[in-house]
Amino acid sequence: MTVSERAHELAIAAAQAAADKKAQDIAIIDVGDQLAITDAFVLAAAPNERQVLAIVDAIEESLLELPEKAKPVRREGERGGRWVLLDYVDIVVHVQHTEEREFYGLDRLWKDCPTIPFVDRDLVEADASGSAAAE
Repeated sequence: MTVSERAHELAIAAAQAAADKKAQDIAIIDVGDQLAITDAFVLAAAPNERQVLAIVDAIEESLLELPEKAKPVRREGERGGRWVLLDYVDIVVHVQHTEEREFYGLDRLWKDCPTIPFVDRDLVEADASGSAAAE
């Protein structure tokens, strides 16, 4: 894995914030060996523009709450709400409408890069609750 600790922290926090807003197809791709400008891409999708914007807002809020706050140096695509890009230098977050996610296929474009595992904490907690209840 070529991502820095900071990039990993930001990527996981951004992915969790997206998951908390019911984002779909969340992926973290380690692009550090391929790109000099960033360490990782965080990808997320939503079925409508309003949800895309809600996910973007949640990610920005979440990264501002970290002990070492992070603000995007660049933000693009917010007006249309179809594909919003948040550039945090260490990571770049792409929140796309489901149709754009399928059409542009960033996952396919960067398929040779390793992915960074992400599991929604709510799924882990639900799994743990279900296991405890079964016993």
